[in-house]
Amino acid sequence: MKINDIPAVPLAALRKGGVIPAHPLALDASRKLDERRQRALSRYYLDAGAHGMAVAVHTTQFEIRDHGLLEPVLSLAAEEAARHSSEPFLVAGAIGKTEQAVREAELARSKGYHAVLLGLAAMKDASEDELITHCRAVADVMPVVGFYLQVAVGGQPLPYSFWKRFAEIDNVIAIKMAPFHRYRTIDVVRAVIDARAEERITLYTGNDDHIVADLITRFTFSRDGKPVSVRVKGGLLGHWAVWTKKAVELLADIHERPDARSASEWLELDARTTDANGVLFDVANDFAGCIAAIHEVLRRQGLLEGIWCLDPNETMGPGQIEELDRIARDYPELNDDDFVRDNLGRWLA
Repeated sequence: MKINDIPAVPLAALRKGGVIPAHPLALDASRKLDERRQRALSRYYLDAGAHGMAVAVHTTQFEIRDHGLLEPVLSLAAEEAARHSSEPFLVAGAIGKTEQAVREAELARSKGYHAVLLGLAAMKDASEDELITHCRAVADVMPVVGFYLQVAVGGQPLPYSFWKRFAEIDNVIAIKMAPFHRYRTIDVVRAVIDARAEERITLYTGNDDHIVADLITRFTFSRDGKPVSVRVKGGLLGHWAVWTKKAVELLADIHERPDARSASEWLELDARTTDANGVLFDVANDFAGCIAAIHEVLRRQGLLEGIWCLDPNETMGPGQIEELDRIARDYPELNDDDFVRDNLGRWLA
């Protein structure tokens, strides 16, 4: 499957840039898949205006593979996407060594996904040549979204030279930049330009600590003595698994009404968003409660029944619940509680 094989509507959505939430996993009190609420989450994201969904990624919990849940969660999201009028762009996570990653890409392709988000955490000991060979093997199966994962949650530093070679792979369709590191983010952008891939590769932010600033920045570098500029078009984010309607409105303003705020006002919003993300991602406890806190926001809204994760030891960090109360109080403009309240019964039906 090549980029040109992707249907026109979802491909155009990706290229324009949009909100792609990293889809959580809905469990019941027995830590079994809650199919009804898993479907409700997908319906929420699509009705909120998300351009796509990313499934079987970190927010979905990598452990789904050990519990026989990879195929079911991919299927449920694909079924809801097929029923929705928006024709969203579907991304499936693919992880592990080459054999596993290729197998997961083949499964995603069979389920109607358009690309895989390729995690490289299992390849930490690989050389740059080995990493590129690995990426090419997966790209031979279907289009690939590159993933620069932050070191604090299992990623590894990847130099400019890797990203330039990666960008030269002709079935790479996008890159999610999530190193939570400005120098490394710039490495990716510069590499894409130097690889002459800026038209083929759409840049998405995964820097949950810098969402708004990434989206409002024009990155310009010199190539052949001339300036070349690119923008980060959207976000593939765990942060956008909650308050998704507001994220869609934010991105629409950035795309269509960039002058609606002054530069300082956009940066003020960036700081508020980063403060809220610091709570959601449990930065105070080294990200330990990041998935459970997303679940807690969705539980408060009624979309999830509880905050259970597959690992019984994975839960919210000390003080995190009080901090969630704070951001709910201090930043009411960031939540979409009214939207969820108005539609929850239909999504759960």
